[in-house]
Amino acid sequence: MIRAWLTQHGFVLILTLKRLISTPITTFLSIIVMGIALSMPTGIYVFMKNLQSVTGQAANSPQMSLFLRKEVNKEDIAKIKRNLEHNANIVSIQFVSKDAALQRLQQSNGLADITISLQHNPLPDAFVIHTAQNTSDMLEQLRAEMQSWPEVEHVQFDSAWLERLHALLKLGRFVVLMLATLLSVAIIAIMFNTIRLQILTKHDEIEISKLIGATDSFIRRPFLYFGTLQGLASGASAWLIVTFSIALINEEAYAFIHQSGIDFYLQPLSPHDSISLIVFSALLGWLGARLSVASHLWQIEPR
Repeated sequence: MIRAWLTQHGFVLILTLKRLISTPITTFLSIIVMGIALSMPTGIYVFMKNLQSVTGQAANSPQMSLFLRKEVNKEDIAKIKRNLEHNANIVSIQFVSKDAALQRLQQSNGLADITISLQHNPLPDAFVIHTAQNTSDMLEQLRAEMQSWPEVEHVQFDSAWLERLHALLKLGRFVVLMLATLLSVAIIAIMFNTIRLQILTKHDEIEISKLIGATDSFIRRPFLYFGTLQGLASGASAWLIVTFSIALINEEAYAFIHQSGIDFYLQPLSPHDSISLIVFSALLGWLGARLSVASHLWQIEPR
């Protein structure tokens, strides 16, 4: 029984593939249109995921800079270091002396001539710290505490960027969700209309099949396979569009990345996301075909 069931489905699958191949231009255009529609939210999702991965480390371990007063001595620096080491919210500490800071500044492009003309070192000693948490209240409390130390001139930390980052990522996820929903409805509508036209063109064939005793599931099966295969191919085309676009963007941005010294490239879809995209697109194709068949097949009855 299982063998007969597999044989029937295999026969319908081959028949559907032949039907797709018999109209290559129409099939290709339908797949490309749906693939482009799917690639839009997928591309935004990939960009947001890359943005989140790049900023995630900084967001999970925010950085603060403590600039010390010019008159501090070694004992004061050692005292501040001990206070920082005993703070449970701080995960790493780096002391940057004013001489080391000036040396780094002299090695910077475009600033060497300016630093050479300086008669004295205007830079202060500083501590660069990374915290274990990234909640705004905790960071502001920690900043206020360190700012109250008499040896500290200024604590530099822009807490607003975290809120802006989270708001941007939240907005991006909302845009992806809205766009994916709207375009999914559009793909279902396209498939619905495609299957409707096929049902109309095969009206006589369906009527004869019902007349000789064919069940609704048997008549429905080729249309469902047709929608599923088109959805599957559309998901694959969307994956190709996004992957090719990412490779093209990385290639075009290579010169800028090389000059700026930023080690950042857009990462393509992960295997899990790729499979999810193709399965989701196949499900959309099946759903559009299923709705169309349910709406139109019952209207055809043998006379």
